[in-house]
Amino acid sequence: GGLHSFPARRLSDLVKQVLVNRYERDRSARNKCIEHHGTSCKVCSFDFMATYGSIGKDYIHVHHLMPISSVGEEYELDPIAGLVPVCPNCHAMLHKRKARPHHIQELKDLMDIASTEGSNSDL
Repeated sequence: GGLHSFPARRLSDLVKQVLVNRYERDRSARNKCIEHHGTSCKVCSFDFMATYGSIGKDYIHVHHLMPISSVGEEYELDPIAGLVPVCPNCHAMLHKRKARPHHIQELKDLMDIASTEGSNSDL
């Protein structure tokens, strides 16, 4: 074994079963959200088409402001008030806190603090 050798394991040893509740994503709600809000990230303003050209057209994640895990069957989604477009990085950071996802403005504030701290380190 070299520096990066790992013990041989069968794939069946590595696979584990995970059971989750799967909530169907409503494609029309996503489309209405994007029609209203556009495809730029509401946290950092990243725009896939502006950065990657035509391959990035209409690419964006859509974040539920009310965590899906906390809503009941009677919940009716308002795609304009209940969904916002966010880039994958910001979406991951919104959900980094497991108990209660960060709010959009909260994440913007954290980014502002981080950029201020970063610019102060050059002094």
